[in-house]
Amino acid sequence: MESTFSVLDWLLVASYFVFLIWLSWKKGWSSDNEEEFLLSGRKVTLPAFVATLVSTWYGGILGVGEWSYQYGISQWLILGAPFYIFSALFAIFLAGKIRLNKALTIPEAIANRYSERAGRLSALPIFILVSPAPYILMLGLLFQFLSGGDAPFLFYASLVALFSVLYITVGGFGAVIRTDILQIILMFSGFIILLLFAIGTFGGFGQLTNAVTDVHLDITGGNSIQYILVWFFIALWTFVDPSFHQRAAAAESPETARKGIFVSILFWIGFDFLTAFTGLYAFAILGAGLEQPVLAYPMLAEEILPIGLKGLFFVSLLATIMSTLDSYLFISGQTLGRDFLVKYFPKTNPNLLTRIGILVSALLGILLIIIYPSVIDLWYVIGSVFIPGLLIPVLGIYLQPFKLKNIFVIGTMIGASAVSFIWLILGTMSPDQSVGYAFYGVEPFYPGLAVAFLIWVVGRDGDVEDSPLR
Repeated sequence: MESTFSVLDWLLVASYFVFLIWLSWKKGWSSDNEEEFLLSGRKVTLPAFVATLVSTWYGGILGVGEWSYQYGISQWLILGAPFYIFSALFAIFLAGKIRLNKALTIPEAIANRYSERAGRLSALPIFILVSPAPYILMLGLLFQFLSGGDAPFLFYASLVALFSVLYITVGGFGAVIRTDILQIILMFSGFIILLLFAIGTFGGFGQLTNAVTDVHLDITGGNSIQYILVWFFIALWTFVDPSFHQRAAAAESPETARKGIFVSILFWIGFDFLTAFTGLYAFAILGAGLEQPVLAYPMLAEEILPIGLKGLFFVSLLATIMSTLDSYLFISGQTLGRDFLVKYFPKTNPNLLTRIGILVSALLGILLIIIYPSVIDLWYVIGSVFIPGLLIPVLGIYLQPFKLKNIFVIGTMIGASAVSFIWLILGTMSPDQSVGYAFYGVEPFYPGLAVAFLIWVVGRDGDVEDSPLR
């Protein structure tokens, strides 16, 4: 199916991009002050905090559509519930402490807690962990669909990635927040419109349940318990995700950070309702066997929305993805530039290095989507490899029971991630591809996490005298 966008629809899309530029540039070139550039001066209010966290954490909207179209309500169990749980735990145990910590980034906090070398090394896996690759991929596919496939998706992906580089390098984190406020409004309004039209076109939820398969109505989606548990473990991503840390550090107070996360969880639950049922209606209306399930939402909009509203929905998709793309580009750029390259270029302005890092991050993201042209695969691979190595060192910054002796920190980061990566390669080479990336039936996340916990058992540090945050 090709898009039949009208002139009005294209004008709405063009207006969105112009408005993004205006919002991000209206305050001019961001200050050279690092705290202002990276954390907006640590003055982010509760509404702004919620807007930027909700919109940033939900950027994988086409991946969600791919999942709900194929596996139905299991989206709540696998892509929703684990993140609600760990986000709440983050709010309770970490958010306030992160706000009180003087470090501006996770690698800086690791350096302060353990050693400068450990902090610098941690910047590399964090840089990849927050790669914007999945969001560049989704935007490329979306624009290829809108244009009727006139050019490869990689062409469109590259253009949009470089557009994001253009506006966030000027405005810094303040630009990210200003654009996220617009984008949370667009993402909710677009999906409310699409779901209402789907109900009007096909019928209510009773008719819907008769039109989908048993798999769609199965809370597990037909997936194995081990596979489901992997996604619960991958949700530990929340604890090491720099966007959570950045927003907690930028909040105007520890209470704002904690309360903001709980309010955000309520928004995510509501948005998951919209996306899950929209995915079911996509299956019911479009039928089984979509060649590209990742485009389930755009194809449904193409099928049922009139001129104008179709353009508005596509703007809402763009807003949902762009909000995460610009945040992850910014964070990965600051991680590479400020936390890694500054050691080798000490006389260069850290903010300039961050801007260079943003460009490098965009280019790496384009390379990754060539290797893994699937949103779900990108999430799975990146999370499975890098979370096991980062989890305990990051938790140990703020929670004494997880603190490691300095000598074991680097070994944990390298050893756990290396084991997961090797297991991933072995699983990929396995003759039984029905098990995906599993090797001997074991997903790569588990052996990496097991190595991390074994090192923690041997190398944990019981000293509590050096931490004013406990």
